[in-house]
Amino acid sequence: HRMLKDPKGDALADNFVGQWLELRKVETLQPDSKVFSKFDPALRNAMRQETELLFRNILTDNRSVTDLLDANYTFVNKRLADHYGIPDIKGNEFQRVNYPDDRRGGILTHASILMLTSNPTRTSPVKRGKWILENLLNEPPPPPPPNVEALQEDEKAVSSGSLRQRLEIHRAKTVCASCHDRMDPLGFGLENFDGIGAWRDKDGDFPIDPSGELP
Repeated sequence: HRMLKDPKGDALADNFVGQWLELRKVETLQPDSKVFSKFDPALRNAMRQETELLFRNILTDNRSVTDLLDANYTFVNKRLADHYGIPDIKGNEFQRVNYPDDRRGGILTHASILMLTSNPTRTSPVKRGKWILENLLNEPPPPPPPNVEALQEDEKAVSSGSLRQRLEIHRAKTVCASCHDRMDPLGFGLENFDGIGAWRDKDGDFPIDPSGELP
């Protein structure tokens, strides 16, 4: 307890989270400004601080480690609260709040992690599933086989169906299915969050289906 009260205790939390959850990468990410016009440096900083503060709180208050996955509370300032749709938060100081609904809970619904596991222009159920397998479950998937065909991203492909529908066609190939059957259902469960962690009900013109069946 004495050591955790020391300022070095904050450094322990920040460095550990930065490495384990790959949170350091948040500083280098640049979402596409045309797709995510509301993203700015203030939001980037708030994203990272939220996750660091939750981890520190679990550590210093000796809370259950499962709070990392299902905490019904978080730490926000006005910039991040507006991003999440949490009302009545003012100023730049972070404060602990309970979520107003059951859309979010724990680090998997933090904007920092959701942006970290997305592409610059869209979400990536594959990256999100891979991140969970590697960082939380210690079950990393094998590297993809060589010469895997990339997912079509042109206007015609995007207008043909949701990202989930296009990925399901991709993973129907035998060479892809063995790994994607483990990763994709985890990522599909987070599809209601866009590439910078804001809630959405549609992927373009298509309703989102966040259901999934784990192997």
